[in-house]
Amino acid sequence: MRVGVVTFPGSLDDGDAQRAVRLTGGEPVPLWHASDSLGEVDAVVLPGGFSYGDYLRGGAIARFAPIMGDVIRRAGDGLPVLGICNGFQILCEAHLLPGALIRNEGRTFVCKDQILRVESADTVWSNAFTAGDEIVVALKHGEGNYVAEPDEIERLEEEQRIVFRYVGNPNGSTHDIAGVTNERGNVVGLMPHPEHSVDPLVSASLDGRGFFASLEAFLARAL
Repeated sequence: MRVGVVTFPGSLDDGDAQRAVRLTGGEPVPLWHASDSLGEVDAVVLPGGFSYGDYLRGGAIARFAPIMGDVIRRAGDGLPVLGICNGFQILCEAHLLPGALIRNEGRTFVCKDQILRVESADTVWSNAFTAGDEIVVALKHGEGNYVAEPDEIERLEEEQRIVFRYVGNPNGSTHDIAGVTNERGNVVGLMPHPEHSVDPLVSASLDGRGFFASLEAFLARAL
């Protein structure tokens, strides 16, 4: 599986995402924000960091990067897209996912291993899990407080599009939401960092591998 990883000015975790793809059996494909094409990839990861310095707000400028035109187009055609942390912010700004991420409720940066409860195993990026599973994934952000209009939150709940919830809410996110998906289930965004939870040398948890196993299983079924 060829997984493109986009680098924006200010991306910090693009190298980590590429390494996670490699460690889980995939082929990472570096992609540049100024390109107007994704090329031949099976999936795309928008990594964490501070794209364009988080000027205006997280993801607001990156949403207009040339490559995002093809991300938006191909996501609409069903291409698997995973947005991690800043990548989640970009997906929300691009309206590929609903809602927004604002400053943490405690106004402080949070960095720790975080327990997540899997709410939906019916997405490209979560099908290797079982609903109700509790997994541990690295967390690091200052603006991870997920918000949306009340009717949008109600719709996400009714359509089972909340993919992950925090167990012990670290940032004030509405309904403990840590990650959501689009209606089709091919686009997922979450604030925690699964790419940091794949290697026993740096993490006690390897639960991040489940995200890439899910992608591999989806692609295998699609052949």
